[in-house]
Amino acid sequence: MTTNVVSVLNDLVETSKDGEKGFRKAAEDAHDAQLKTLFLSRAEDCTRGARELQDAVQTLGGKPETGGTVAGALHRGWIDVKSAVTDRSDHEILAECEKGEDVAKKNYHDALEKDLPVDVRAIVERQYQGVLQNHDRVRDLRDQYAANRR
Repeated sequence: MTTNVVSVLNDLVETSKDGEKGFRKAAEDAHDAQLKTLFLSRAEDCTRGARELQDAVQTLGGKPETGGTVAGALHRGWIDVKSAVTDRSDHEILAECEKGEDVAKKNYHDALEKDLPVDVRAIVERQYQGVLQNHDRVRDLRDQYAANRR
């Protein structure tokens, strides 16, 4: 069971690392200063989440993942953000972030379907709530920016 739990947690570490990279790239490319700040804040949340998951893996005696992968990023939907060029609109950047958050939502939901120890489940559930909040915030901003476009 421990091996499966470590595997589930390491998948979420990769999800978090991909989110961190995606949000940092979005912050670089965003035009609006408030969006840059928001994206950097979300990247930091992803960094903290990954660290917490890595600590849980170590506590279970496993070897924690240390980063996302290009294949993982492609699979998780963040590659479009990473390859975005600086002349993309903030609306387009938000739309790409939302796609990445959609994949993160699915990954956390899938992890919660697994048989996890109570303490590990508590971490994953708390982080999942954060992912849901991130997703909804990004979606709402995307809609707001869509409405402001001419």
